[in-house]
Amino acid sequence: MGVLSGNPANEPMHYGEVFATWSYLLTAKGLVAGFQTKLNHAGDDDLKKLLQEAIDGSQQEIKQIETLLKENGIGLPPTPAERPNTRLEDIPAGARFLDPEIAASLSASIAAGLVACSQIMGQSIREDIAMMFGQFHTSKATLGGKVLRLNKEKGWLIPPPLHYNNAEEC
Repeated sequence: MGVLSGNPANEPMHYGEVFATWSYLLTAKGLVAGFQTKLNHAGDDDLKKLLQEAIDGSQQEIKQIETLLKENGIGLPPTPAERPNTRLEDIPAGARFLDPEIAASLSASIAAGLVACSQIMGQSIREDIAMMFGQFHTSKATLGGKVLRLNKEKGWLIPPPLHYNNAEEC
């Protein structure tokens, strides 16, 4: 039996897996802090629910990755402080993030997370790591669909120029 056969959890992580999971964890921790801040700025209740869903999902990912890294003897990146709750009315109008800006930022974060998960899945040789990020990817894709639907319903989506095929008229 080779070193990479048997239970994947007993296999060593390669340097790419270590760097990718550690970097993903650092980013996830920062995103939670950012989402918490934006939750204070959000006025739309549907947007608040999706931000809370993003926070909860990220916190679950953080727990799983921290467990993986600890089990493999890898130090953890720092965790930003929890953001305190504040009233929307206490944030000056010129300093507030607007709901469409928050929704666009959330969409961009989800899109970047999908790419990161795909990259980690593709470079992993440990099946358990690839599967974990596959689950993260599926959850993010589902959340991304919800945010897209919200952006369309609220009129916040700014599409690029739309292409209509007028070949019949030529």
